[in-house]
Amino acid sequence: MTSHLQGFSYDHHHIPKIGILLVNLGTPQAATTKELRRYLGEFLWDYRVTETPRALWWLILHGIILRKRPAHSAKAYQRVWTAEGSPLLCISRAQARDVQTALRARYPAPVHVALGMRYGKPSIADALEELRENQAQQIVILPLYPQYASPTTGSTFDAVAQVLTRWRWIPDLRFISHYHDHPSYINALAQEIKSYWQRHGQGDRLLFSYHGIPKRFFLAGDPYHCECHKTSRLVAEALQLLPEQWEVCFQSRFGREEWLTPYTDERVKTLAKEGVPRIDVVCPGFSADCLETLAEINEENRAYFLENGGRYFHYIPALNNTPLHIEALTDIVLNHLQGLMTKGASILSTEADARMAQMQQLKDRD
Repeated sequence: MTSHLQGFSYDHHHIPKIGILLVNLGTPQAATTKELRRYLGEFLWDYRVTETPRALWWLILHGIILRKRPAHSAKAYQRVWTAEGSPLLCISRAQARDVQTALRARYPAPVHVALGMRYGKPSIADALEELRENQAQQIVILPLYPQYASPTTGSTFDAVAQVLTRWRWIPDLRFISHYHDHPSYINALAQEIKSYWQRHGQGDRLLFSYHGIPKRFFLAGDPYHCECHKTSRLVAEALQLLPEQWEVCFQSRFGREEWLTPYTDERVKTLAKEGVPRIDVVCPGFSADCLETLAEINEENRAYFLENGGRYFHYIPALNNTPLHIEALTDIVLNHLQGLMTKGASILSTEADARMAQMQQLKDRD
């Protein structure tokens, strides 16, 4: 017998799959002014990103920002664009592929991993549809933001919930809101930094640079600031760094209001003027290299440091799809599959019992 799930045939004799939804921020489809206008329009209209009253914000967004910023952003994207497209999208696809391979090797029930972007393509709606087509009845959602913030993780939850309002059959859901202090994630960061230092030597100061948020978000209760500091402290401890060897700063501020401080660009300039010869910068909040790491940090902030008297600037790449990062993401997902694992085993047992009963009935008829 079959039933229908919103137009898709579902076979009751098949074991339901576990669906894993990996989500990242998103990227324009091309490094052009037209595509940046489309992408930024979607991104900046999200109320989680900008909480200005909608009527006023619509005038600012369409009357000022989307008239000027897309052309500037397009030039920045062109500097990091690859033959395969956006670095963020290419790396995220590799992460989804590798996590699926790792999970299928370590998990006893069928697993399918889909990738969705909060803004742009592939959308969260597309990714959830892919999981539904693969008959996933339990879905684990992992936003690839280690530290929780309302504009990123919170916005992802909103988008998932909005899609599911149109589904008749809602699957079992597990939503991973953060993994800023997960041991496997901390170990991956520490080991990748160690590996970089073994190849290139160690700088005089290690900067942990995170994407900023408005300070009023933090004052309203967003835990992002605290989680960034905890991640940094745990990694520094794993590296056995002294307090004067590392610090936390925040990049990518937008608009005129105060954001989390210290600001990365200002701190980079100050360290150069103070005579620090070499700094190393790592961005633990970015699971994949993107415009903010490749252009803003490795190009713009590098220039700030050298122009102000610094001698050596080293950007330590994001974890991307390195083996340790894939292992960490897999461990994080598996931690949240514990209850579903029992359910999957129960399904396997039930299916086996049913087949045995059918065989016995055929034998009795003979």
